[in-house]
Amino acid sequence: MSQEGYDKLIAELQRLESIERPKASAAIAEAREKGDLSENSEYDAAKEAQAHLEDKINQLKVTISEAKVVDTSRLSTDAVQILSKVEMTNMTNKAKMTYTIVSESEANLREGKISIKTPIAQGLLNHKVGDEVEVKIPRGTIKLRIDKITIG
Repeated sequence: MSQEGYDKLIAELQRLESIERPKASAAIAEAREKGDLSENSEYDAAKEAQAHLEDKINQLKVTISEAKVVDTSRLSTDAVQILSKVEMTNMTNKAKMTYTIVSESEANLREGKISIKTPIAQGLLNHKVGDEVEVKIPRGTIKLRIDKITIG
């Protein structure tokens, strides 16, 4: 995982714990004040929202505890690996594409960041500039030529 991705996870955890958790508790307290809890759908909804929030916090804590921040100064551009920014050409339609291969939690297609677990990333791993790789995707097989590798 990149340092930037790790920092975003820490910031999100802090936001959830310091802002969202107190909001959830306040919503439960407010619903509780409205009387009979057995028929109080507002109370049930607030408790459910709190449970979802706690699940999200716990999942973030696990992701953070298992995260390994990659030292980008030690990465090479000889072959595709995590945090590689890969410029490639689809050999069928000659379309140019650029993706950065990142950890699953950092993936964001709008930013051109794809998870290392995607078929395209898996097909590119360990290949070099000039290599043509065939990648099986849900719609079939595509042939990609690696044009350039930089560090993301």
